[in-house]
Amino acid sequence: MGRVTTLALVALLIAAASPARATESGLPVPRFVSLRSDDVNLRTGPGVRYPVDWVFQRKTLPVEVLAEVDTWRKIRTPDGTEGWVHQSMLTGRRTAVVVGDIRTLREGHDPNAPAVARLEPGVIGSLLECRDAWCRLEVAGQKGWLKRDELWGVLPTENFD
Repeated sequence: MGRVTTLALVALLIAAASPARATESGLPVPRFVSLRSDDVNLRTGPGVRYPVDWVFQRKTLPVEVLAEVDTWRKIRTPDGTEGWVHQSMLTGRRTAVVVGDIRTLREGHDPNAPAVARLEPGVIGSLLECRDAWCRLEVAGQKGWLKRDELWGVLPTENFD
């Protein structure tokens, strides 16, 4: 194998091993987005010729984008369901869903910070920022912090504000 071929093969292997990769849209995969509408068809493949498997009726539900084909996005929901939706049914607005037990929304990113609210599993909030082990969100007008592992809708090492 020639030197140029070997270098090209090495570059391809490095790109394939990257956890977040560029796509047709230029955005990384995986990434989190949310549902734009209360009626979103989840299809078995990327196109209208594929049957509808589910109809989601939960606007703002966070979903993880796993792949892109043209204008279609393969997504995963908080319960692990996977399928394809048209990009127009998704928004970049970041949300997260409370998982596990009842959780305490806190004033600060500290387990001893005063409580703001108690949140049941399944509650969806708007993600405002994430730093290290904590994420700040807004739920029904209340803003506060939850530990990252008490939410679904943010990557394990993702930080943003």
